Amino acid sequence: MAFTIINSIASWILKQRIHQMELFLKFPHEVQNELLLNLIKSNEQTVFGKKYDFSSIKSYDHFAQRVPLFTYEELEPYIERTRRGEQNILWFEPVKWFAKSSGTTNAKSKFIPVSNDALENCHYKAAKDLLCLYLNNNENSQLFTGKSLRLGGSKQLYEDNNTIFGDLSAILIDNMPFWAEFSSTPSNKTSLMSEWETKMSAIVKETKGENVTSFAGVPSWMLVLLNRIIEDTGRGNLLELWPNAEVYFHGGVSFEPYREQYNKLLPGSRFKYYEIYNASEGFFAIQDLNDSSDLLLMLDYGIFYEFIPMATFGTLEQRVLPLAAVELDKNYALVITTNAGLWRYIIGDTVRFTSLAPYRIRITGRTKHHINVFGEELMVENTDRALAKTCEQTQAEVAEYTVAPIFMKDKEKGAHEWMVEFRKEPQDIDQFAQLLDRNLQDLNSDYEAKRTNNMTLNPLVLNVAGNNLFYNWLKNQDKLGGQHKVPRLSNERKFLEELKSMQLAMV
Repeated sequence: MAFTIINSIASWILKQRIHQMELFLKFPHEVQNELLLNLIKSNEQTVFGKKYDFSSIKSYDHFAQRVPLFTYEELEPYIERTRRGEQNILWFEPVKWFAKSSGTTNAKSKFIPVSNDALENCHYKAAKDLLCLYLNNNENSQLFTGKSLRLGGSKQLYEDNNTIFGDLSAILIDNMPFWAEFSSTPSNKTSLMSEWETKMSAIVKETKGENVTSFAGVPSWMLVLLNRIIEDTGRGNLLELWPNAEVYFHGGVSFEPYREQYNKLLPGSRFKYYEIYNASEGFFAIQDLNDSSDLLLMLDYGIFYEFIPMATFGTLEQRVLPLAAVELDKNYALVITTNAGLWRYIIGDTVRFTSLAPYRIRITGRTKHHINVFGEELMVENTDRALAKTCEQTQAEVAEYTVAPIFMKDKEKGAHEWMVEFRKEPQDIDQFAQLLDRNLQDLNSDYEAKRTNNMTLNPLVLNVAGNNLFYNWLKNQDKLGGQHKVPRLSNERKFLEELKSMQLAMV
C-alpha cells in the first residue's frame, strides 16, 4: 500500500515538468539564444571570458565570430588550472568535480568539469525528465512500487588539490539525494566498487531478491550482468524473477545489435525500452515516445548546441550551424557550450535530425569512429543496423564487433575487415558475411557504389573472435565496465591488429 501511494505521488510530481517543456518545444530558437546570452553574461569576468571579450558579445553571430571551436586538447590548459585549484577560469562558480573519461580512441584520460549547475540543472534534471516523459506516456506505470537496477561505472572517486574526479556515474551517485538510493539497487557501496568482476558478483547477490521494476545502464555491459543473473537463478527469463519489470533506460552504445537478445531476456510486448543520450559533458536528448528510436533534443539544460555538417568536417570548407539552420537526415558533428565551462567544444559525436518540429535526433556515431578511406562514408549507425538485420536473418547473436579498412596495396583493391564475437554463431559464417555485406549496401549508397562490381572495394572480410576476446582486450587496458566501449569503426587498423594479436596468443 505504501509503495502504491509513493508511486502515485512521485508520478504526479514528475508530470508537472511537462508544462515547462512546452516552452522550448514551442520556442526552441528563442530558448537557445537566451540560454547562450545568459552563459556569456555570467562568465564575463572569468579568465576565458576576458580573453574573448564576452562583455562585448550581444548575439550568436558575435559569439561565433569571436570564440573559436575547441577540442579537449585545446581546452585542457584551462581545465588543468581549475583542477590545480584555481577558480573563475572557464566557469564563474567554483568547480569541484571532474568526470574522468578515457574515451575509446585515446588512452590519455580526459577530465571533464562538472559544475554544481551542471549537476542540478542538467544531469539530475534530465533524470527526472526521463521519468516524467516515460510516466506521461504510460499512465498505468507502477515504476515506483519497486526499484531500478542501475549499472554504472566501476571507479571510485579520488581527491586531488581539493578537487574530486572519477566516473560520471560515481559523481552522480555521490551527490544524489538519499531518496534516490532508496529507489535503486544495488546500494551505493556496491555501485562504487572498483574491481569490476567482484562488483558483478556482488550485484547479482544483492539484486536477485529485490522487486526490480526498471533497469538503467549501457546495453553491452547490462547484458553481461543480466545473463549472469539468469545463470545464477536458473530462470528461463528475467520476468520470471522480476514480474513487475516494465522498462529499460539505456544509452552509451547503440541498442540495435542487442535488441533480440534483450527480447529473449525480457519477453512480451508490455516491456518498454527508452533510450537516452548522455555523456560526461552533459545530458542531451531523451526518447519521448513509446516504441521510437528518435530522441528529443533537450534545449533548457544549460547547453547551447551547434552543428558541423560531416560532409565538410575537418576541411577548409567546414562551417558551423546553429540549431535553426540544420536539415533533416544529414550527419552533423555536435558542438556544445555548457554550464560547466565547455565553450564551443567538439564533443566527438555525430547525429542526424529526424524531426525539426520538435527537434528530434538519432546518434549516428563518432567523428573518429567512421570509415571513409575509399569515399564510402560508413557510419556506426549503418554497421549497427546491418548487423542487427543479418542476425535476424540468420538467428545469430553478437556480443561485440569492430571494423577497420584493408588498405589498397599494389594492384589489390581495398576492403573492410570485421572482427565479430558471437554470443550465438550462425550456422554458415560465409553466408553471414555475404548477407552483412548486402545489408550494408542497402543502407549506405556510398558503400554500395564502391562495392558494385568490386569497383573499389572487395567483399568484406569476417574474422570470428574467440570467447571473451573483447572482454579480455578491455580488461588488459583497465577498461572493464560502465562507460567503456569497444571502438566500432576506425580509419586505421590499430584496434583490429591488437585484437588479432591477442586472438593468436589465445590459440
